Amino acid sequence: MSTSVAPTLKKTALNATHRALKAKMVDFGGWDMPVEYPGNGGGLIAEHMAVRTGVGLFDVSHMGEIQFRGPNAMDTVQYLTMNDVTKLKDGQAHYSALLTPQGTFVDDILVHRLGQNDWLLVVNAGTKDKDYAWIRQQVGSRPGAHVSDYSPHYSQIAVQGPRAVETLQKLTKVDLAAIKNYWFTWGTVAGIPNVLIARTGYSGEDGFEVYTPSDEATTVKMWDALMDAGSEFAIRPCGLGARNTLRLEAGMSLYGHEIGEEINALEPGLDRFLKIDKGDFIGRDALLAVRDSGGPKRKVIGLEMVDRGIGRDGYPVLDLEGKEIGVVTSGSPAPFLKTNIAMALVPAEVAASGSDVLVQVRANQVRAKQVPIPFYKRAKK
Repeated sequence: MSTSVAPTLKKTALNATHRALKAKMVDFGGWDMPVEYPGNGGGLIAEHMAVRTGVGLFDVSHMGEIQFRGPNAMDTVQYLTMNDVTKLKDGQAHYSALLTPQGTFVDDILVHRLGQNDWLLVVNAGTKDKDYAWIRQQVGSRPGAHVSDYSPHYSQIAVQGPRAVETLQKLTKVDLAAIKNYWFTWGTVAGIPNVLIARTGYSGEDGFEVYTPSDEATTVKMWDALMDAGSEFAIRPCGLGARNTLRLEAGMSLYGHEIGEEINALEPGLDRFLKIDKGDFIGRDALLAVRDSGGPKRKVIGLEMVDRGIGRDGYPVLDLEGKEIGVVTSGSPAPFLKTNIAMALVPAEVAASGSDVLVQVRANQVRAKQVPIPFYKRAKK
């Protein structure tokens, strides 16, 4: 009789820190990660509200980092991704995606230009190995670009919220106010040299993602210094639960939900990141065919529940006659907005009509109205 052995979960350098904080841990894409910190009056809602009104701290060290170097690095990244990297300057980043030849998603990514011959792509944790294999497969026929998986060498901590600048500024002489959104620099933080400081995040708030060497001592030193620096702003450690509700309020797509290998790049409403006329890239021909044949057949829409009920991921979406027409891709209560929201993939004509729909919530058909995405936008300073 054979017995199956559960696979060993990967751990970030902060795993012991999360456990000491009595975090609720879950298997997330093969990683042992905190979903929330219930102690000290905490939990998902308190964490979400801390990021919206003060500052929160996330361990995102499970994310993947893939580096491109060499004289053909820029052209290779341009060919592999849907945004236009020729518009980036040294020290600038943008949101993009790796696409299949069918124009669907391998993964969504952040692209950082370290230099013309030096690029860093940040990819999702659960898809990192697949992404790296895909990239290696494509790059094999393109000399002059050397690709390396640097994921094991980086820890990544996200400081997010309106008090993020004040929190991080205590720990560095780098002028953080001078770093524009989606730009980055290098500096000493909390006495740790050569830290990459990027004004990016996945919460809909201002904030930074800091990249340090991945050894436990350095990573814990950074985490503890940030927690201490943010204590006057009631900083909270935040788990994957709040990360998800924050990104949903901000209308940000999630791999396996709004984007995936069955969804083409014209469907999720990411048009501002898709530079279809930039020249040749993987997936372009398929997307041109879709565009030239009248556009995508489906679109991602925003929903706010009118009746009582929560439209969860995977719930069917119906028209007002009760016919199934689509599916909820992401849905949950919105703690800051104090309503129930969802994103759903529906026929393009339904999206264009703006009409109400029904969501099948267990035995009940719950009415929802279409609303613009993002649901939440932080106020401009």
